[in-house]
Amino acid sequence: METLYLLVPLSLVLVVVIAGALWWALHAGQYDDLERPAESILLDNDRP
Repeated sequence: METLYLLVPLSLVLVVVIAGALWWALHAGQYDDLERPAESILLDNDRP
């Protein structure tokens, strides 16, 4: 029972950290354009 007093707050802190990282990634533009980097390799013109 005593371990619950430690594990519950630690798990809540972990949830807040993960949610903060997700919020930062969404607002920093990490997921804006997922297709362009993959297509740029295929459309790259290597001929001089």
